[in-house]
Amino acid sequence: MNKKTVFLLALLCNFLMAIAQDAQKSSLQQRAEAEDEKQNIAAARSLYIHAFNDYANRGLTEPGVKCAVRATALYYKENFWQEAFDLLRRADQTIIADQQRPGSGKAALHYLVSKERMQMYIKMRRSEPAKEHLKTMENYAAQASDEAVSNDLLYAKAIYYYTFGMNAQGNAVFKEMADKLTAQKEYDKVDEVYRTLISNGRKSGNVNMVAQSYSSYMVWKDSVNAIKVRDEIAALKKTISDHEASIAEKDSSLTTRWAIIIALCILAIGLAAALVVGGIVLMRFILLSRKQKNTIKLANESNALKAKFISNISAQLEPTFKKLDSSIPEVQALLEFSNHVQTLSELENTKDDGVELEDTQVQHFSEEIADQIRGKLKADVTLTVNVPKMTVPINRELTSHILLHLLTNAAEYTPAGGTIWLEFKKRSAHTHQFIVSDTGSGMTEEQRENIFKPFVVIRDLTTGDGLGLPICKQMALKMNGDLDIDPSFTKGTRFVLDLKA
Repeated sequence: MNKKTVFLLALLCNFLMAIAQDAQKSSLQQRAEAEDEKQNIAAARSLYIHAFNDYANRGLTEPGVKCAVRATALYYKENFWQEAFDLLRRADQTIIADQQRPGSGKAALHYLVSKERMQMYIKMRRSEPAKEHLKTMENYAAQASDEAVSNDLLYAKAIYYYTFGMNAQGNAVFKEMADKLTAQKEYDKVDEVYRTLISNGRKSGNVNMVAQSYSSYMVWKDSVNAIKVRDEIAALKKTISDHEASIAEKDSSLTTRWAIIIALCILAIGLAAALVVGGIVLMRFILLSRKQKNTIKLANESNALKAKFISNISAQLEPTFKKLDSSIPEVQALLEFSNHVQTLSELENTKDDGVELEDTQVQHFSEEIADQIRGKLKADVTLTVNVPKMTVPINRELTSHILLHLLTNAAEYTPAGGTIWLEFKKRSAHTHQFIVSDTGSGMTEEQRENIFKPFVVIRDLTTGDGLGLPICKQMALKMNGDLDIDPSFTKGTRFVLDLKA
């Protein structure tokens, strides 16, 4: 065995040991969090301290300090102030002793410890010590050079100012933080910060903080709602503009083809008949264009008409598309896109109507669906059906459509030699799942976020309009269920169809 092999084996052993150690320390922390959630303060505090010691012994400073900070909060929750200060002092010593961590990382951890001290002094209503630790936190935040720490510092300042009646300073700091996150369009984070501040004020009995926070929250809420409406209208306008450009591009191609057809017609039936037909076609396009402009104007006036507009335009275009040569790929693509848009709109408008369920033997049902896909599989691709013999109430039409679409996609994207699974799991008396997995190339995080959203990506309709999965999603919702991607599955792609009886 050469030296290179020995070195690689040593690295592998170290890696496996690290995994075993992580599992042990994770168990300690999970037990502490479970007791904390049950509000078993003494038990949770003891487990957090054990986890802190375990982390420190293993050289895992960051998670250890976080456990120490959490245990400190549980100490002073029961007025054990001295024990709380002693534990934070040990946390600082652990940070200082960490020789592997860079200065910015140490500063970020010292910031957490100083923040907890400041919160203790705030609870004791001691303004000056709290102010001193706030200055210390500013120094650590500057050294950390971390955006998250800087944002948290603004939040801590706001709490300090509101707690000790400095409303003007508190309003200024909190406005700076809210404006910063709002500019980044992180509306949910701002909303969470406001709610957290109001909740903290209520828990601490700080009426001034609650009043100031709620007032600022209402002002921000009104402004951000206006921003969201404006953004949605802008997005709708862009979508409409992109669709118009796409239709214009396809129309240009179709116009060329019509020119050839008209030329042949002129040779067959004469110039006069061709001019009449051309005039009729032109008038229809003019009328259709006017109807489209009126519909677009109504959609711009109210965002609530968005779904209805898309459905109307699809319905209006379909008669014209059907008069074109459906053997032309572009025409066929437009017809399919029109049908998909109408289907999606109809599902969105009727999702609250409910569906009829019928008792179905799911194993036989699943095998029938799988048989429809087997002919589409690539070479050496295995399709496995793992479904028990049992009867459950489902809507066969919608469920069949969803599973066929998922399996068709799996067949398309699973390479030769791969595997596709169709599974069924009973989760409770009234809930069950169909699961479709494959060993394809998988999806990026961005693709997973947008895969069920219609009209997010501008597409060449001849390669697909991207509405298949959004339609399946709406069908699942119509059945009082859901369709989603399992992010923990990393060997390809896994879709989970949740249904309720």
